[in-house]
Amino acid sequence: MGGTALVLGGGGPVGGAWMTGVLAGLADAGIDLDRADMVIGTSAGAIFGSRLAAGESPRELYERQLAGEDRVDLRVTTALTLRFLWAALGSRDPGRSARRLGRAALGARTGPEAEVFDTVRTLLRGARDWPGRPLVITAVDALTGEAEAFDANSPLTLLEAVAASCAVPLVWPPVTAAGRRWIDGGVRSTTPLRPARGHRRVLAVSPIPSAVGPHPDARHQAAELTAEGVAVTLLCPDPAARRAMGRDMTADARRPAAARAGHLQATAAADAVAEVLRG
Repeated sequence: MGGTALVLGGGGPVGGAWMTGVLAGLADAGIDLDRADMVIGTSAGAIFGSRLAAGESPRELYERQLAGEDRVDLRVTTALTLRFLWAALGSRDPGRSARRLGRAALGARTGPEAEVFDTVRTLLRGARDWPGRPLVITAVDALTGEAEAFDANSPLTLLEAVAASCAVPLVWPPVTAAGRRWIDGGVRSTTPLRPARGHRRVLAVSPIPSAVGPHPDARHQAAELTAEGVAVTLLCPDPAARRAMGRDMTADARRPAAARAGHLQATAAADAVAEVLRG
């Protein structure tokens, strides 16, 4: 078995800001996140996980949120939200729910794929190639509804993998890569713990523990790994963080407060996290 896996979930701009605060808070408390043998990310977690794996520090990720940098403008209307919910909740079968979202995404009128790639390219801040540090990015096939994990051995470039992982259905168009169309990895799992199987310890940072629809949430996946003998630490927003984040995960003005709340929460949890990571 491997050592430690760091799993970073999706959560939009606000959830991502909280996550950077958590990572910085743990690092400031003396937890060396660079010791993780693998980084696994989806959506916002794919962006920040790629940057961590490429060598950017948790403190820099955090300070950029406090400064209002790394901004992402997502145009999410009430009508889009209702269409998303209708598609995701229209079936109790996880695969069918994902396929419904995929069909809705493929038929939606959104901007060009080039805008997705341009935004993700900017957010990656120069990280163009798969890093030497093991990195896994998840996305969902828009046609089959199946989740897939990409790494340096996959046919996708880092930019393609992260863009696919971030392609929020109905908001951004499905991303074309390797002859297939991809949507946000959070459609099937907002925090992909299952790819961490094979590691003895897992630290998962989950801005939004549950995906919309009949999909296993982060706590359920953590329980599965625990039952297999894996030491799992799952960090989700506490009540103070949820108040700071609010309900709109695209609200740019809330990012600094969400980041600070994540840092405060991680500082309080650092001793417990360190104990698990020490094994």
